[in-house]
Amino acid sequence: MQMALGHNFERLHPMLQRQYGLTSQSAEMCQGAGVMDKVTRGRFYILPFLWLGAKRFILFPEKGTDIPFKIENYAYADAFGRETLTWTRTFKVPRDRRFDEYLVYSEGRQSAIVYAGSHQHLAVDIKCTVDSEGALCFETGAQRLYEFPLAIRFPLLLSGVAKIRESYNDALERFEIDVIIANTWATSSATLAGSP
Repeated sequence: MQMALGHNFERLHPMLQRQYGLTSQSAEMCQGAGVMDKVTRGRFYILPFLWLGAKRFILFPEKGTDIPFKIENYAYADAFGRETLTWTRTFKVPRDRRFDEYLVYSEGRQSAIVYAGSHQHLAVDIKCTVDSEGALCFETGAQRLYEFPLAIRFPLLLSGVAKIRESYNDALERFEIDVIIANTWATSSATLAGSP
C-alpha cells in the first residue's frame, strides 16, 4: 500500500497506517470483528453471478442487516516476490460466507491490484487515495479474469465499479467502511463497522 500511495501514506490515520503498513517482514497481523449495518444487492438477474462468486469466495447472494463479520490482514511475499496483503473476511449471513482478496503493487501497471477469490483468478486495478480526513479511498478500474491460459478483460459495462472508503473513528475506537458497488443494471452497498 505504501508503494501505491507514495508520500500520501503518511496522511493516513495512524490506525490505517498500522493496518496497511504490514509487510512480509512484519512480526504481526491485524484481526478485527464487527457488524455490517446493511447489505443490499442488485436486481434478481445478478443472483446467478453472486451464487457462482460464493463458490470461489468472491461474492455472496445474501442480503440483510446487522451481519456479524471478522477480518484478518497479514502480509507475505508471493511466488513472484511481490509484497502481498490479505483481506480474509468471513460473514455470518446466517451461514459463513468468505470474501478473500490479495493486494499487490504492480510495477508494470503502476497500480495496486487486487486478486480476488480462492483461486485469485479475478484481477482488479485499484486507484488508492487519501481524503482530507485521513481515510483510505479505493476505486476499482480495469478487471481481468484469468481462467486456464486465458486472460479475459471485462468491459466495465458488464462488471462494475466499487467505491470504498475506510476510516477510523477515534471517538468510538473502531474502523468504519462504506462500500458501493454499481454497474449499469445493479447497485449494492454495505456499511461495516468493526473494532481492531
